[in-house]
Amino acid sequence: MVTAKTAAAIDRMKRRIEDMGVLSISGIRKEFPGVVALDNVQLKIRPGTVHALMGENGAGKSTLMKIIAGIYQPDAGEILLRGQPVTLKSPLDALEQGISMIHQELALMNSMTVAENIWIRREPKNGFGLIDHGKLFAMTQELFDRLNIKLDPKAQVADLTVAQKQMVEIAKAVSHDSDVLIMDEPTSAITEKEVEHLFTIIRDLRARGVGIVYITHKMNELFEIADEFTVFRDGKYVGTHSAKDVTRDDIIRMMVGREITDMFPKIDCPIGEVMLEVRNLDLPGVFHDISFQIRKGEILGLAGLVGSKRSNVAEALFGVTPAASGEILIEGEPVQIRSPREAMDHGIAFLTEDRKETGCFLILDCLENIQMALITRDHATAGFVDQKTVTKLAEDMAARLRVKTPNLSERVENLSGGNQQKLLIARWLLTKPRILILDEPTRGIDVGAKSEIHRLITGLAAEGVAVLMISSELPEVLGMSDRIMVMHEGHLAGFLDRAEADQVKIMDLAAR
Repeated sequence: MVTAKTAAAIDRMKRRIEDMGVLSISGIRKEFPGVVALDNVQLKIRPGTVHALMGENGAGKSTLMKIIAGIYQPDAGEILLRGQPVTLKSPLDALEQGISMIHQELALMNSMTVAENIWIRREPKNGFGLIDHGKLFAMTQELFDRLNIKLDPKAQVADLTVAQKQMVEIAKAVSHDSDVLIMDEPTSAITEKEVEHLFTIIRDLRARGVGIVYITHKMNELFEIADEFTVFRDGKYVGTHSAKDVTRDDIIRMMVGREITDMFPKIDCPIGEVMLEVRNLDLPGVFHDISFQIRKGEILGLAGLVGSKRSNVAEALFGVTPAASGEILIEGEPVQIRSPREAMDHGIAFLTEDRKETGCFLILDCLENIQMALITRDHATAGFVDQKTVTKLAEDMAARLRVKTPNLSERVENLSGGNQQKLLIARWLLTKPRILILDEPTRGIDVGAKSEIHRLITGLAAEGVAVLMISSELPEVLGMSDRIMVMHEGHLAGFLDRAEADQVKIMDLAAR
């Protein structure tokens, strides 16, 4: 029986936690070789709220979250959890103290099942001390039913799409029943329908008193789900405000220290002759009868829901997984593309959707990553690379794209996700492509960098490059495309001209 005195003490403790925050951070500093990632930053997360953490790539958001999650240890500062000082020595330590994190870069084990990934180190055991797989799958199904996730617990993670893997990461984090849940770009790889599903999960967690840290570069998400937001810039704390007290433009000014105008700087470019033509491209069980053209100076947007096989078509064009039948013509001439090397020889460049798995070489430095596609016979003599020329080209392109790094000898794994993305774009631009395929080119990139990338894309089109741009963000597709091609479950659903296209028409084709 709880006495009146005990109840009063509990109420005082609850009020104290609400006032101090379930998680309170002050004076945090973190240095890496050659760079100060965080300098005297602060953050307070109240129970039962969604707190958005905003800032450009390299602002220090992910670094702070890794400190909270026990991955990094701060050089200075204090962390209070439920009003008490804590030292978070490892990710396991953070989990045991009630802090979970959904990372921007997916970290699932492809060789294991969905259920095994979610409950790793927490698997139910039978009387012989072995994993009780029946109970394991039942626990996972119960969790999925609660979260309304339509996945098979027994499925191999290697067979899932990027979006499905993201939902597994979300379920895994929720399964810990933590007091603090960190979500670092949780919607970067999922569709608008899945975003709404995630927001339903978040609202349920908020109602249960969980304090949620939400990192996103998508402004519309902030106003739909966040209660408060904090802005970092260049590793420093800028300010904290209630979401209802500010506008989108206020946030952008705090993030970048300047006005961002013309987010989609599409210019009217002369549209030339057909550069790329695809006729009846077919890959059994994946996509069927895909036909389209892209002209010089044209940006063709490719839209569709998860499962539409957009990325598979792009991979076929680049020779990653060649089509079984059909024709590819470049400037009217039929070509055979059976490998990425052959695609590059024909002037095709391809930015993949998953920079960690199929883009960056994380353990190599920035220079090695940028020049990876450039070291060809054009920059080699008698088998030796003209390193001086290649280095100068890489440095100039990194500067053009404003890649934030102490120098190009920095390992890529130490860069923010957005700066890793810029490095990949730099890599392909140095090949001077005639045809540029971009699969989610601005995923995980802040609002300022997005505007720069958009301006770069439209500038390349003005130079006569034919661009195929795949994006899950409909405003990006609408804002940047001359025409839009929509796919549904491996089939072409239709085409829309820029003048007639809107979100309703795209979704109507994508969902038919």
